[in-house]
Amino acid sequence: MGNFKDLNRISKGANMKALPLVGAGLVFAVAVSLAAAPGAPSWRMKADYVEACSCHLFCQCYFNKQAEHPMCEFNMAVTVREGHSGNVNLANAKYWLTGDIGDKWGTEKKGSWVTVSFDPKTSQAQRDALAPIIIKTYGLEWPELKVQESPIEIHQSGDIVEAKLADGTQAYMKLKREPGADGKGVVLRNVNYFNAVQNDGFQLYKSIEHRADVNGHQFSYSDRNAFLITIVSQEPGTR
Repeated sequence: MGNFKDLNRISKGANMKALPLVGAGLVFAVAVSLAAAPGAPSWRMKADYVEACSCHLFCQCYFNKQAEHPMCEFNMAVTVREGHSGNVNLANAKYWLTGDIGDKWGTEKKGSWVTVSFDPKTSQAQRDALAPIIIKTYGLEWPELKVQESPIEIHQSGDIVEAKLADGTQAYMKLKREPGADGKGVVLRNVNYFNAVQNDGFQLYKSIEHRADVNGHQFSYSDRNAFLITIVSQEPGTR
């Protein structure tokens, strides 16, 4: 039976292999309880996301309880702008989420599968601190949850954003900003991002190329939903 220590242990990426967490429901329950336990250190994270999925623009998961297909295969490249968990500074940590929230996330709070990839420059203390924060931000159980270590690159030039996991061999996103009526970018505001307490709006993009080949899962899309967003996730009561 997997436990929260297993998540921290395999987040070290010592053997560079992804390992499954059996009993992921228990893992999530324990992690969430730790994040909210009385007397536990307060935590707060402000993070910049590059995100793409298999839905058409705009992803209907943010307004409905079922995905479009009904699945929503995604990549999320995340850079922590600032944050802390206890005395651990989370600034500049990077992680990447690849997965599918499936067709039960809205009704049963269960995703399908997810792989969490930590950049090698993200310290072990940061990985340990981020594990429950990631879980708390989405509030889902995952029957298949794996953790690995792989380098993450994110570049933006004008209206184009590129993000690579393992130099693009494991996952890749090339996105183009969606123009509005005035030719400038479109920003969707006043919409929740899962359990994040705050966001600065969804900067709408479309995928030129969006793919993954991670732990036995493969997908590839283009001309689908994508966006950039900055979110704040924090422990209830933290200011």
